[in-house]
Amino acid sequence: MRRLKEQRAKSQEQEFTLAERRLIAQLRTPLQVQKYLNALPYNTEPPPGRATLRSFRGVVRHRTAHCLEAALFAATVLEQHGYPPLVISFESIDELDHVIFVYQSGQSRVQSPGSRVRWGSVARSRDPGLHGRKPVFATPRALAASYLDTYVDLTGRIKAFALVDLRVMGTYDWRLADRNVWKVERMLLETRHRPLRMPEARFRDFRTRYRAFKALHPERKPLFYEGRKTWTPIPRHFLGLPRRSA
Repeated sequence: MRRLKEQRAKSQEQEFTLAERRLIAQLRTPLQVQKYLNALPYNTEPPPGRATLRSFRGVVRHRTAHCLEAALFAATVLEQHGYPPLVISFESIDELDHVIFVYQSGQSRVQSPGSRVRWGSVARSRDPGLHGRKPVFATPRALAASYLDTYVDLTGRIKAFALVDLRVMGTYDWRLADRNVWKVERMLLETRHRPLRMPEARFRDFRTRYRAFKALHPERKPLFYEGRKTWTPIPRHFLGLPRRSA
């Protein structure tokens, strides 16, 4: 079994182009992947173009990504460094769902005796609070719960989440396909999600705060969240800074 896995990994490595292998070699950690994705323009899809769901190869080629494309990019890159291709899928009451790549600290190396595994994430979004998290969470559920406050806007609210290993896709090529990989989205939509709700009073408070902020700053995104210390760096434009080249 081990030999078969090694053969599959070697075969997959040989399918990467030279440029892709160089990029993967540069992006060895979740934080490096997050910073790379932060520097890319967010893929807003239509309008004016068509909806997309690009693989790692498509993101590299087009140099833009939305949340699920970013998760597939991160999963492909970090899988080459020993991280399982795990994602968390969020369901929202307004059906504007979100997907993030998740990992365990120390996943790609031997951990010292007694060390505690912690969960973190890599993500892209139109909203600053839905990006990555530092590996400080004890469980996937705790990590998912860190997104509850920041998900609240004029219509959104997390109602459930699911931890998914993309290897359930078998031989389906979600890593390097040249075409859109819609089967990944269908699989996530069909996956059973576990309930995850914030207290009603807290939800109402954050909905009120969000409405008040947008009334004063219609072109900006709020950064008033208590949990910001657990966030990884966010794209510079959310801070009013010019975008850097990736």
